[in-house]
Amino acid sequence: MPQFARYSTPTGLLWGLVIDNVIHEWDGDPLALTAKPSPGEALFAVDAAPLVAPATPSKIVAVGRNYAAHAAEHQADVPDEPMLFLKPSTAILAPGATIQIPAGIGRVDEEAELAVIIGRTAHKVRREDALDYVLGYTCANDVSARVFQKKDGQWGRAKGFDTFCPLGPIINTDLNPSDLLVRGWIGDRMVQEDRTSSMVFDVPALIAFISGVMTLLPGDVILTGTPAGVSELHDGDTVRVEIEGIGTLRNGVRVGE
Repeated sequence: MPQFARYSTPTGLLWGLVIDNVIHEWDGDPLALTAKPSPGEALFAVDAAPLVAPATPSKIVAVGRNYAAHAAEHQADVPDEPMLFLKPSTAILAPGATIQIPAGIGRVDEEAELAVIIGRTAHKVRREDALDYVLGYTCANDVSARVFQKKDGQWGRAKGFDTFCPLGPIINTDLNPSDLLVRGWIGDRMVQEDRTSSMVFDVPALIAFISGVMTLLPGDVILTGTPAGVSELHDGDTVRVEIEGIGTLRNGVRVGE
């Protein structure tokens, strides 16, 4: 199955097929894919492409405390059921773009996460069927303002600022999400490292649970939680999310005046 990237051109946004880390011309849409896609001319390497985020969801459904070690570092219990919150689609940021942190909001952390992109409408899906509803997987950074997270008691403001959900660089449609290496970096310092096998609730369980609460639409994104080691972002930082089988999501950081 193919890998996809979305990129900008002078005339609009296009999807391309990714083969051996090179984007090829393609005139399709992954959500409308009915047959094996045929690649066109090779255009540019993924790392050199004018990428945009590979999803335009109606909603981003995020999961809190889904790694026991991360819950422990915040002196919090592991939940009995998936802990859900929503991030607005306006928080999405392209690979290579800059996370904009408003001045005066206190500590803001990175959170490296596996993101699941839904491929078809999912409503009350059974766990054993859940992966049939997945288009593919990408990297995400669930940027989080800790002061507001603690102050508000709910996480909409803390995690909902514009640019607080970088996504990318590609969608891998042929990936088993059960045991992938996830790493978070700030500059040359690795701050997070764990495997998705450490999740409290795995991807099929999350899809089944979430689709029993709300209907998931094609293109919707699920953020599956972050490992321990989340760390503070500062002006001028470069933050990276690396996930096995997907690649590296890079973003700069700017703190407003």
